[in-house]
Amino acid sequence: MHFDTAFDDLIGNEGGYVNNPADPGGETNWGITVKVARENGYAGPMRDMSRQTAKAIYARRYWLPQLEALPYAVAFQVFDAAVNHGLVTAVRWLQLAVGADADGKFGNKTLNASLAADPHRTVNLFNSTRLQFYTDLAIWQTFGRGWARRVANNLRKGAA
Repeated sequence: MHFDTAFDDLIGNEGGYVNNPADPGGETNWGITVKVARENGYAGPMRDMSRQTAKAIYARRYWLPQLEALPYAVAFQVFDAAVNHGLVTAVRWLQLAVGADADGKFGNKTLNASLAADPHRTVNLFNSTRLQFYTDLAIWQTFGRGWARRVANNLRKGAA
């Protein structure tokens, strides 16, 4: 199952507890913001949120069942981007990469276009869109180095 591997790979990008005042997401643990944690029923201190709680939130909020049908390299890109940018944006970037209508809805047309596309090309196009998005953000100067490393790491996963 892709989700278990994707979660482990994602945690490699996200890490543990942080509370950077420059981060608009605020207090975060395992990549889950306090806002998302509360929306998903976690009421405890963010520093104490378990990896298993984070995994359950990721599965519920950011993982689509259709991702299991895709090559892992592509599925991971969508999942990782959904965590940072929202599921609709991640799906839209996938659609742009595979030549489907970019409506942000993952239906049969998106699935079929994704399966027909070369996965390495998809990963490259997806991440070029993502990197351009990052560089356009006002907080690029503060967080850009980390985001660029994240995209580089994801490109490595996509090449495997």
